[in-house]
Amino acid sequence: MASENFNEKKAKKAAVLALCYPDIHCKTNLLFIKRKTIEGDIHSAQIGFPGGSIEKNDTSILHTAIREAEEEVGIQKSEIDKILELSQLYIPPSNFLVHPFLAISPKQPDFRIQEEEVDSILEIPLTYFLDDNNICSHKISNSYLTDVDFPAFNYNNHLIWGATAMMLGEIRSLIKQII
Repeated sequence: MASENFNEKKAKKAAVLALCYPDIHCKTNLLFIKRKTIEGDIHSAQIGFPGGSIEKNDTSILHTAIREAEEEVGIQKSEIDKILELSQLYIPPSNFLVHPFLAISPKQPDFRIQEEEVDSILEIPLTYFLDDNNICSHKISNSYLTDVDFPAFNYNNHLIWGATAMMLGEIRSLIKQII
């Protein structure tokens, strides 16, 4: 969809940070959050990457991703080594244009949950997402789709679907190109 269509839709801009880091066993994890259950929030209780809406004081969309990750889970900018911008995604139900970033930390961050927005943190081995056998499907029916299957991941009964699963598809593709 052309960017002018997003302007016509008055899409809200947001950014998320997909953070890779080593655990205590030197295995690479990917950080997810489970959002709080909030009545009226279309993304309530979903699994996703830390992130949120751009604010007036943000100097860039990357600044938004890092600020939101710091607010939601305590990631400090100084803990991030490398950052790669991924493909932006439009999320029709919430009218958000999301800018994802893939980041690497050389050490496991000291997470601190923002209890107003984040229910819990999920640390999932990156290798889980690289295994094609772990891709499942999730059927969606809503105001504009009827019984459509979308790729998803189900890790320990935590369903990762929608825009987050699409971002994982791009991350999987990038990593598989280099391994």
